[in-house]
Amino acid sequence: MSLNTLTIESLKLQARRMRDHFAENDMDISYAAALETLAKQHGFKDWNILSATIKKQPKPDICPSLDQKISGTYLGHRFTGDILKMQPSNTQGARRYTIRFDHPIDVVESQHFSSYRQQINCFLDHSLNSVDHKGRPDNIVRLIPA
Repeated sequence: MSLNTLTIESLKLQARRMRDHFAENDMDISYAAALETLAKQHGFKDWNILSATIKKQPKPDICPSLDQKISGTYLGHRFTGDILKMQPSNTQGARRYTIRFDHPIDVVESQHFSSYRQQINCFLDHSLNSVDHKGRPDNIVRLIPA
């Protein structure tokens, strides 16, 4: 297992399972000892160094792929749809997306007229929130990871 795929939560779960396994065989070890054992198995001096190393790792990029079904909010309205186009952008840490909604969204809050959108272009950052052309959050689109 690579360090990139390890999480603090998964290691803590492994430590609990290890402790439970040894307890079933009348060999009591503490939770802390199980964590230290896991750290050594992964080549680290102790649990503190392993957990600090994992915390420093960059988060994996969760970018949706083409033709993937997505859901989220657009101007506060829930939507489902598809990614039609994905392009790199000059905006630091963001990609440009073209999203087609399954059902058009009325973007006007007037009782006198409506304006429906079914397809939009936007920049999404690594958190799947929309940003403007300078990389500042604009709270227009928010994707919800599946």
